Amino acid sequence: MYLLESCAVAFSMYSKIPMPRVEWNEKNMKYAMCFFPLIGAVIGILEVLLGSFLRNIKVGNLLFAVVMTLLPVMITGGIHMDGFMDTMDAVSSYGDREKKLEILKDSNSGAFAILGMSCYFLWSLAMWSEVSPDMFSVIACGYVLSRSFSGLSIVTFQAARNSGLARTFQDGAKRKNVRMVMVLFLIAFSALILWLNLVLGAAALIAGSLVFLYYKRLCDRQFGGVTGDLAGYFLQVCELAMLTGIVLAGGLL
Repeated sequence: MYLLESCAVAFSMYSKIPMPRVEWNEKNMKYAMCFFPLIGAVIGILEVLLGSFLRNIKVGNLLFAVVMTLLPVMITGGIHMDGFMDTMDAVSSYGDREKKLEILKDSNSGAFAILGMSCYFLWSLAMWSEVSPDMFSVIACGYVLSRSFSGLSIVTFQAARNSGLARTFQDGAKRKNVRMVMVLFLIAFSALILWLNLVLGAAALIAGSLVFLYYKRLCDRQFGGVTGDLAGYFLQVCELAMLTGIVLAGGLL
């Protein structure tokens, strides 16, 4: 029963999908992160179903790209985009580590956050407008992989602060077990994405892995560890990078 409650905690925190009300106690928090990639699986399935429907009724490329770009935001409630925007403000401040961490906690959005979000959505629209139906299943796997990478970072990287969302899950998580689950997700979906399409899958994995290395460097050098905002920033950049890699690789086929 407690695993189902842990699943409900994960979906309640990281999505707008209705869940039964459960108590957020230490027992339920221990394994909540294990279910984080499943939210990506739901997004991926819905993207495949909706994308196939839109292509079948032959809507225009712009409408298709807008719907596919906004669907993940609608499902997650924009929680990861919030982290992306906060990180854009912090990184662009060129302040010291304490200043950047302070900016991450600021609920106000600065100019760089708005600029970064605008560029993000414009690039996403451009990439989705080039997506063909044979790419759908590969892209869907990317939503699981990005969350597996993000969850792995939460239970592996040093925390930048002694408080905050990332620290909450670190304190409540059985780190070794959660880390093992994240690795199993990564192995399983890496194999699946390569089986679905070797070239497109390889492009997605290379793009996601490179972003993960950049993310680790960013956390260590500029923030002294990971925070919930940084994990959200990584997830958004990772998904866009994998989508870009798939589209560019698709042009070579």
